[in-house]
Amino acid sequence: MLCRDGVYYFVRRIPVDMHQHYDKYRLYFSLRTQSKTRAVRAAQSITQRLDDYWMGVRLQKLDIPKLSVIPDWSDRVDDAPLLSEAVEFYLELKGHGRSKTFFRGANRAKEYVIKVLGDRPISAYSSSDAGKFRDWLLDKGLTVVSTKRVFATVKSIINLTISEHGLSCSNNFSRTFMPDRDDVKQRKPIPLYQIKKVQQRCYELDDEPRWLLALVSDTGLRLSEAVGLAISDIKLDTPTPHIIVQPQPWRSLKTKSSHRKVPLVGASLWAAKKVIHNSNTPFAFPRYNDGELANANSASAALNKWLKPLVSEGCVVHSFRHSMRDRLRAVECPKEIIDQIGGWSSSDVGESYGAGFQLINIRSWINKLCLSIS
Repeated sequence: MLCRDGVYYFVRRIPVDMHQHYDKYRLYFSLRTQSKTRAVRAAQSITQRLDDYWMGVRLQKLDIPKLSVIPDWSDRVDDAPLLSEAVEFYLELKGHGRSKTFFRGANRAKEYVIKVLGDRPISAYSSSDAGKFRDWLLDKGLTVVSTKRVFATVKSIINLTISEHGLSCSNNFSRTFMPDRDDVKQRKPIPLYQIKKVQQRCYELDDEPRWLLALVSDTGLRLSEAVGLAISDIKLDTPTPHIIVQPQPWRSLKTKSSHRKVPLVGASLWAAKKVIHNSNTPFAFPRYNDGELANANSASAALNKWLKPLVSEGCVVHSFRHSMRDRLRAVECPKEIIDQIGGWSSSDVGESYGAGFQLINIRSWINKLCLSIS
């Protein structure tokens, strides 16, 4: 704003992107008033109108993407709950006595679905939505096995909610096609001579991580099962020293058949004795177990790093479990006993009858495979 000879004038530079609409680079005209108050008011009004006009011109040139309509899920099909509500219901109903891993898995699956598809009523997800979700998981870098695991969790949540709420909708995550398992890395068994070398190094270092590894090497335990052992699960003062693999507040079991007794011989017996002798907590491996969570992932990372230069490429801690099955086959151990030692599920219905093989029978077979390594 400029005052000349007592009269106020409006002055403003024209923005560069508006030059093509004008034959000059500055607006300059009289406000026809000698009152500063009235001039200020007029200038503010003109400035606002110019800003609005120039914005309108700019918007006409702007390629605005088509706006998608945000669905209103307040009118829910069959009164179906939102996925987030279904997860809360699922955890409340099935979470009693379950580990933190169970809760983490359900909440992670929920977060994935909501990120890709939104928090909808469970009846509002279509088959194409499920396919889109599958593709997103695979593009994210998850293997087919991990993708199937996420889908299994989502399916379980929705199936339970449909059943408990008496809904008439279907679960459109239940029929999603999954590609072949080409991306699955096959676990390699560890050769016998390398198992012996690893066990010898465990004897030499003689510390908690090596006790854990030695225990796994001659029992075929899953690492999570070993990490989650309580001192009371180790039974040495019996005719057949053994461990009891059973659910604990800090660690659940993978399957019903995982609940078992496994005889202790060889390196596993040495490790169990070391654990008992050095025990000052209720947990067999307190470095990886604080009573709230048995942290098998932490143990796996540390042991695999240490193990890498001692074994063939591609072999990890879990490879001891594969080796155990091969070693038992090599001494012609019956399949039923192999399954009982490793806690592997069997498809034979008849094998679910009875109490299983006695410890002394199982020990005789494990003794054979330990003799084969000496």
